[in-house]
Amino acid sequence: MKIEVPQKKYSYAEYQQLIQDLLTAGKVTGDQQSDSLLEYTKLNLHRMHRWEKTFVPNAVLAKRIADLKSPQQWVVITEGWCGDAAQQIPVIEKLASFNPEISVRYVLRDENPDFMESFLTNGSKSIPIWISLNKDGEFLWKWGPRPKEAADLLNRLKEAGVDVSTMKQELHGWYAKNKQAAIQSEIEQLFAHHSRR
Repeated sequence: MKIEVPQKKYSYAEYQQLIQDLLTAGKVTGDQQSDSLLEYTKLNLHRMHRWEKTFVPNAVLAKRIADLKSPQQWVVITEGWCGDAAQQIPVIEKLASFNPEISVRYVLRDENPDFMESFLTNGSKSIPIWISLNKDGEFLWKWGPRPKEAADLLNRLKEAGVDVSTMKQELHGWYAKNKQAAIQSEIEQLFAHHSRR
């Protein structure tokens, strides 16, 4: 299945610059604007910068990606205020850096509602969504919006009636402790499965 990627897409540097420029103007990406989203977006920039400096992928996954022979385009649906995206995007960038055949582009969810509709999670517009396409633009796989372990944690907290602020704290605490092990494990399995097809 061929995927039509939106024309308006960003490199990682352009995505970060867009977020910074909007923050300077007192705005955030997306349809909604609020002081809380502004503060959250600022925090997300710090999260991304921290993972850029500290994330080191495991050797098995790094080799699997380095050994890819065919070009791939990774497209990530995101928004600057998305906490999960801030945790994951530096991981995606670092993994892509192991193979020059991989290009990564970011598209904003709210700017591309039709594109988002093709990648819903249980009927919701949850992000980030990480999509891989071959050189002809044909769909290979998708991942997201978060590792299963993190999703299970959020589901337990929701069932317990925990407030949103506490849920966010718990989720980002989980990311800090997990050190990106879960996402690497899931992506490794995804690559292993895809290479057997």
